Amino acid sequence: MSLHPAVAAVRLGVRRHLADVEPGSTVVVACSGGADSLALLAATVFEGEKAGWQVVGATVDHGLQPGSAEHAAHVVAQMATLGAGETLSARVQVDGGGLGPEAAARRARYAVLEQVAEHVGAAVILLGHTRDDQAETVLLGLTRGSGGRSIAGMRRAFDRYRRPLLDVSRDDTVTACQVQGIEFWEDPHNHDRGFTRVRVRRTVLPLLEQELGPGVATTLARTADQLRDDMDFLDDLAEADWVELRGADGSLPVDPLVGRPGPVRRRVLRLAALAAGAPSAELFHDHVLAMDSLLTDWHGQKWIDLPGHLRCARRAGRLLLLRHPEAESR
Repeated sequence: MSLHPAVAAVRLGVRRHLADVEPGSTVVVACSGGADSLALLAATVFEGEKAGWQVVGATVDHGLQPGSAEHAAHVVAQMATLGAGETLSARVQVDGGGLGPEAAARRARYAVLEQVAEHVGAAVILLGHTRDDQAETVLLGLTRGSGGRSIAGMRRAFDRYRRPLLDVSRDDTVTACQVQGIEFWEDPHNHDRGFTRVRVRRTVLPLLEQELGPGVATTLARTADQLRDDMDFLDDLAEADWVELRGADGSLPVDPLVGRPGPVRRRVLRLAALAAGAPSAELFHDHVLAMDSLLTDWHGQKWIDLPGHLRCARRAGRLLLLRHPEAESR
């Protein structure tokens, strides 16, 4: 019997994106119990048997829905049935901290996945995001005017994380589960139109497919890949400049920075603000433009305010990132 194309697509994604993982390595698969992550886990177990990996399934209970603990226990049992060598479950406290519910849950989830990876000595952590997730991310970035970094979508790999299914459709992960007899959970939040992403998934993308023809999700995901290379190149240039130019106190020299191309210069300013303690979720493009004006349009203004109780000020040919009381005392 030939292998179903949907199962083959998921397995191929895992095989390609984990080709550099050595035999004997531990691979953690983040699993919610949905079709995407269960298909990913099943494929990783299959490929892991040939490659000699130790596959660990990990599920995170965010405690945001009634019965979440029972659901987490069910996912643990499923992961074991699918062949995970070890299964782990963790409950987290989702604290908004100024973030939206989705961002807060994501931050809590990544924190516990890092702990799991440290505990089991994992080489990589796999996430089950698909091509459809990538298309949604690109559209959301366009509507928010968040610039190239947002439109470039989700990275295929960062730190120890990998996303092997970014070339696989959500329909394929559902079909892969169905043909393998894997029951999967449908998160009620995926039908809650109070979430912008759900409206994009249920209404906007289908409408684009209807009006513009099939393949919109694939095209958006391809656009993300093309932009990602450009964004990574500019980010690398900015990182090198920031390391070269920053002083021991985190300040930056005005004249060399003014000579940098705008896209690189503004990235350096953003890195400086983040290093000084500005929260990433609250540091917007307008803040970076205001910092840039101290370089390119300076008329003696004292400072500009930044999130995280910071001020950026120009003094004696340098840009300084200061806490409010310190800024006022100078």
